[in-house]
Amino acid sequence: MELAEVIKQVNDIFKDVFDDDSLVINSETTAKDVDDWDSLTHIQLVVAIEKHFKIRFTSTEIHGFANVGQMCEAISNKINKS
Repeated sequence: MELAEVIKQVNDIFKDVFDDDSLVINSETTAKDVDDWDSLTHIQLVVAIEKHFKIRFTSTEIHGFANVGQMCEAISNKINKS
């Protein structure tokens, strides 16, 4: 799956988790850029992303994501390995 498609699908997950249809993310988006992105919503995001893509992140991976782009790259790598 192409990275652009992963970002598009992740954006839809963000809209659902944050209940905001106007939310638009990009590869440089961080928690500081999104209102209400706290530790609880971070967990909800990770769980929703893992369910959607049928993957699992390690805790090291989750803590290592500096922005949405890095998370999407990890998703793409996991999908393309299977």
